[in-house]
Amino acid sequence: MSGSILFQEICEQPQAIERLIQAESGHLQELGTSLKGRFKYILLAARGTSDNAARYAQYLFQVFNRIPVALATPSVFSVYQAPPCLDEALVVAISQSGMSPDIIAVIEEARQQGRPTLAITNDPQSPLAKAAENVIPLHVGSERAVAATKTYSASLVALALLSCGLQDDCEMLDEIKRLPRLMDEALQGLLPLTKRMERYRYMEHCAVIGRGFNYSTAFEISLKVKELTGIAAEPYSSADFLHGPIATVHRSFPVLVVAHHGMVFGDMLEIIHKVKERGAELLTVSDADEVNKLAQFPMPIPQGIPEWLSPVVAVLPGQLLGWQLAVQKGLDPDKPRGLSKVTETL
Repeated sequence: MSGSILFQEICEQPQAIERLIQAESGHLQELGTSLKGRFKYILLAARGTSDNAARYAQYLFQVFNRIPVALATPSVFSVYQAPPCLDEALVVAISQSGMSPDIIAVIEEARQQGRPTLAITNDPQSPLAKAAENVIPLHVGSERAVAATKTYSASLVALALLSCGLQDDCEMLDEIKRLPRLMDEALQGLLPLTKRMERYRYMEHCAVIGRGFNYSTAFEISLKVKELTGIAAEPYSSADFLHGPIATVHRSFPVLVVAHHGMVFGDMLEIIHKVKERGAELLTVSDADEVNKLAQFPMPIPQGIPEWLSPVVAVLPGQLLGWQLAVQKGLDPDKPRGLSKVTETL
């Protein structure tokens, strides 16, 4: 369908996730056991796409492992050189390249304070991996397109495997092992829809809404659309959207809602009806027929995906949307303007 490297990497994700599960599930069961009793909360350090994976981790570890989770402020460590006390923390860094100095600084400080550290990265020989006590390689192979796709989904699965290892839950692991098939099924259903995405070729702005586990998905979809197309796509939780931003919605204003069956499904239905009442152009990512029937542009995903793993699959429509809109706008989806593959922030 396309010679785009980005498109190829989007479609490689089921196989990449299969490799990660096979390579790391045993390792992460052992790692989870070895980390028990060594910490009372998790501090996550990440930037960009990896920061959206960290948002997923906030829900994952708090809901399933009952462990408090905080996001680090890397510039406090690197620019201000005023690191906080990290007593009782497990410090986890997520970085596809493992090259960003500010993320490395968080791990180095944690090691100096004697805290357990873990790097999730696609390069096990990177400076970040060498700085951390433990490493989870993503095993996705070279990611050549500037926009991250398979490293993002793999980061989510690595976090899910870590949660499973900390919980020592065989049922969770069985559910994770179903992901490659569900991702492939989703892609097969979505690919025929991509040509119809031309409908949004001239879109200049939109809102992307999710909540709960898919709060991270809203942020990641909006990031992919922004970096690939230049469209001002703004992410929100459904709760925050009602606290003011809904005033921006008018007739034909594009709103993309991620609404998966689960604890927040009722809230997502409510926001869908509210934006429809205002005349919004509704795009949906959902496993629910009742949701997709309300949309001008539904992007269905398979039913039967547990809510806690749904972000791994729900991000796929957003990746395809960003890729296809870039193509329709005459842009190079492999090399977005003004961006580079490795961004090193201080």
